[in-house]
Amino acid sequence: MLGKRLRERDGASWTLPKGTPSGAESVEQTALREVAEETGLEVRILAPVGAIEYFFTQNGMRVHKTVHYYLMEAVGGDLAGHDHEFDEVRWVALDRARETMTFATERQIVEQALPLAGVA
Repeated sequence: MLGKRLRERDGASWTLPKGTPSGAESVEQTALREVAEETGLEVRILAPVGAIEYFFTQNGMRVHKTVHYYLMEAVGGDLAGHDHEFDEVRWVALDRARETMTFATERQIVEQALPLAGVA
């Protein structure tokens, strides 16, 4: 499942859901909440996959971010319930996802998740 964000500076990007912890949330709690908010789906974590670290600029400040990714299973919800952070959310076939995803680091996370999901 991928989400599309429209941005003035670089057009559209197709990405995995991700976010920032709220208060004293664990990284797992953050992942569950962010996926629910950004996709409209209720999910459960099956296994940790890995993390990505990167820098970005926000309000003139350089910010370091680490995003933890998990193999998840949808257990409820509806993609129509996604929030404003994604302009569009959809299920994408694996081969198409590899072509569609904007960031190489996220494509690598998907590749790392395949053996955990039982996909060769």
